[in-house]
Formats: sequence, structure tokens, C-alpha cells
Amino acid sequence: MHHVWPANPQSPPEGDSLGCRAGRGQGRRPGATLTVEADWTGRWRLPVLVGSLVLILDQLTKWWAVGALDGGRTIDLFWTLRLRLVENTGAAFSRGEGLGPLIGLLAVGVVILLVRMGARTADPAARLTVGAVVGGALGNLVDRAFRSEDGLMGGAVIDFIDLQWWPVFNIADSVVVLGAVLILWRGSLRATGPA
Repeated sequence: MHHVWPANPQSPPEGDSLGCRAGRGQGRRPGATLTVEADWTGRWRLPVLVGSLVLILDQLTKWWAVGALDGGRTIDLFWTLRLRLVENTGAAFSRGEGLGPLIGLLAVGVVILLVRMGARTADPAARLTVGAVVGGALGNLVDRAFRSEDGLMGGAVIDFIDLQWWPVFNIADSVVVLGAVLILWRGSLRATGPA
């Protein structure tokens, strides 16, 4: 004789859904994926905002410099600080002239490395610093990619802050250098921490 199953009740089934049980079978808690995604968004919201602000500020100041300082115009501010337009096709401090495409590819690699490094740290200050450095690196990378007459990554980085006793630089350069110093300083503090 065949077994007769009871009629389908109109109420929802009792117990966990199949998807929830399947997740537990793989060693996960119910809803773990949603928690990780929410944590990713929360942890990275401020660093992404800071990096975006650095990128926007850098590009706006470069746009201003190209228009206001064109034709060799110089604006003296105070002491040795002046604004003067320089197009840098090399690396930092105008070293490596003509190596723009190679420097651009290296910059992409550095950005990827920094993002991976920032993703592994639980320290909010370190993530914030990494976000700022990535924003600065992207600011100069945008110049190399889009201010080009020589093809992709052949463009010049716009520099305009001139101390006259230091190579001409821009906002992105400043943020990258300050961020790198902070990362190294925090790393040395951690290495020499309490025994």
C-alpha cells in the first residue's frame, strides 16, 4: 500500500531554508555572506571617500594650474613658495624622463598592492592612510593615462607647487609622500612596541 502524504498546509514550512542549511554544511553561519559584505562597506566607506577626495582635489588643482599658469606664468606666494607649471614625463622629482608607460604600469601595480595591503589590516587609521595614498597615486595615474599625446600611459604629470629648493610637485605627490611616511612610522611603532 502506498503512503499518502498530508495535504500542503497554507502556512510557511517550519525550520531553516535549504540555502541556510547548505551554508551550514560548508561551515558557515546563516547570513555570514551578508555580514561580510556589510563589514566591507562599513570598513571601506571612509578610506574610499578620503581617496576620492584626494583624487578630485588633485585633478581640480591641476586643471586650475594648466589654465592659470600656462605660458610660463609664475605666481609668487611667500618666501620661496611659488606656483609654476611643469609637465613631468618621468618619475618622482622628474627622474626617469621618457619612461612614462613603464612608470604608469608600475603605479597600477603599486595601487593594487596597496589596496590588498589595506584590505588585510584591521587598523582603521592604516586603512584611511592607504585610501589617501591610493587617491594620490590614482591622481598621477590619471595624468599619465589621459594627458597623453604619445599613447596610453605616455602622458605627463602636472606639477605646479615650487619651493625653488625642492623639485616641483603637486597635491597627489604630497599625499603619497606623507601617507608613505605615516605607514612606515606606524609600522616602526608596531615593530618596537611593548615587549
